[in-house]
Amino acid sequence: MDPTYPLVIAMMVSLVLFQVSQRQGSPVLAIFNRWLRWLIFGFGLAKIVLDLGFSDRPYWVLTAVFLLTYALIETVYRWMEIHALSMSPIPLFPRFAVNSSGDEWPIQPRVLKERDWLRKEGFKAVQSLRAEIAPSIYLRMSIYHDPTEKLRVQVLFLPQPNGNIVVCASLASQRSDGTRVVTDNLYLPFAGFYPENWLVVRKPWRRSLQALAKQHRARLTLETEPLMVWETEPLADLNAQQHALEQVNTELGFLFPHHEREENGKMTAEARYRVWKEAWLLNYFGWSSRYF
Repeated sequence: MDPTYPLVIAMMVSLVLFQVSQRQGSPVLAIFNRWLRWLIFGFGLAKIVLDLGFSDRPYWVLTAVFLLTYALIETVYRWMEIHALSMSPIPLFPRFAVNSSGDEWPIQPRVLKERDWLRKEGFKAVQSLRAEIAPSIYLRMSIYHDPTEKLRVQVLFLPQPNGNIVVCASLASQRSDGTRVVTDNLYLPFAGFYPENWLVVRKPWRRSLQALAKQHRARLTLETEPLMVWETEPLADLNAQQHALEQVNTELGFLFPHHEREENGKMTAEARYRVWKEAWLLNYFGWSSRYF
């Protein structure tokens, strides 16, 4: 079978997926498009090489070679990206401040649907925060409590290079023994360590707040310890979380101590490998090392 027509169709589908995923900020569509690009690269270059007479190897052999070549190129690119992040001044655990600019929710229909769902379910807005990760580039976050004030929802707005916004969320409940039960759908690789009293489950495929809340509440039905009302101010609690995460990851060798970071960067060699591995899982399968 001549692969020309399937390749042309695949390229057209890839272009459509790219445009839609960029417009909707959908990590799920981006995953499908990455697989499609990989296949187009392998099968397409093999077809070109055969048509130009550059090789007399079988088509399937050339396809396998180019698929592996794509994986190698992707690996090198990710390693360079992780190294650049490690050496850059961008904080891995940024500190948040109160967002008084009034721009916490982007004016986009798909995003505002999530806000409408929160209001419909009786969630109350508690605080709006932001953290500057680069000059004039902010991570924004809106914090909500459910009617019982035992469930805290952190809605995070991630800025994209194309100016779009991706919405992620983290749902947290606190047990009477101090244990924090967390369910999130963050798709960014973390690969580090959490404090011992954090029970974290990551579900990158669950993009809607409704589905994520259902998953979190299902976990809470298995809890035997009573849940506590959230009394800590979100800003203080969030910055304490960031401090705890940085401290535990420094102690466990994921991050270099502060006095060594100017020379070595923030992440150790083991940390860079762990981030690379989780980036692959997230980018091509939508899995985190904590997706179970």
